[in-house]
Amino acid sequence: MKYAHTACLGGGVIGASWAALFLASGRSVTVYDPDPDIEWHVKSYIERAWPTLTALGLTTHGTPDAVSFATTAAAAVEGAGFIQENVPERLAIKHATFAEIEPVLQADAIVASSASGLMLSQMQGGWKNPARFVLGHPFNPPHLIPLVEVLGNDKTADGIVDEARAFYESVGKITIEVKKERNGHVANRLQAALWREAISLVRDGVATLEDVDKAVWAGPGLRWAAMGPTTLFHLGAGAGGLQAFCEHFADTFHGWWDELGHAKLDADTIKILVDGIADAHGDASQADLSAARDALILAMQQATKSLR
Repeated sequence: MKYAHTACLGGGVIGASWAALFLASGRSVTVYDPDPDIEWHVKSYIERAWPTLTALGLTTHGTPDAVSFATTAAAAVEGAGFIQENVPERLAIKHATFAEIEPVLQADAIVASSASGLMLSQMQGGWKNPARFVLGHPFNPPHLIPLVEVLGNDKTADGIVDEARAFYESVGKITIEVKKERNGHVANRLQAALWREAISLVRDGVATLEDVDKAVWAGPGLRWAAMGPTTLFHLGAGAGGLQAFCEHFADTFHGWWDELGHAKLDADTIKILVDGIADAHGDASQADLSAARDALILAMQQATKSLR
């Protein structure tokens, strides 16, 4: 097994989820986080995640007991072949972490950042030699949602992006390569675009927040879980394919695009959204909603696994 020992820097929700996934694959993991209660938090998260990982068939070779904890980031990465960095998204903290671990890294180690709001080029400023440092951005929770967005640039050594993608795929992930830097990478930009229009529809009184959400999960969201939007439109035109679809619906889409909203998360809009969530979900707790989300995602993953 390549990269049999791994490390997670940062043991919050993202880091703990990564740790659970790496353990499930049969690897050992060392976790670092300055929180004095981090061992309890991470082990509790792994315990909760393990049944889901088992249901997905990912724990055949793994054990939740192969986790250890270090008191410094430098100690955590010693002997680790793959390091997933999940420290807070403040550039100064990222840079300080990289400066601490770089002198003690194995020569062949890869470091991947889970950052969603920072650019790879910004984070590279914390390295003397960023050749083996990449973006490895997951979707929350990483142990359950397959996607990882991987990005390198002209400072990244040849083959490192491919090597990182191969590692992620070996632990059950589905990867894409982001070939050019953009704020939010790929998937976050797509969901930001959809959310902006969802907010506009609610704010303008077209539909309630509950019904706009429902329009997504009971409509195109089901199709998007199977295939991406462009492929689905290609299928929607029958034998003529995407060429025929574009020719037929060009004016329609141009009209829709010209009317899309320009929502801002100002105080009034936030109140509309918060009130809408309260109306939609009542007294349901965050834990209850999270459990329902995870159960639905697990069921969809199990149902589609043999078809991929």
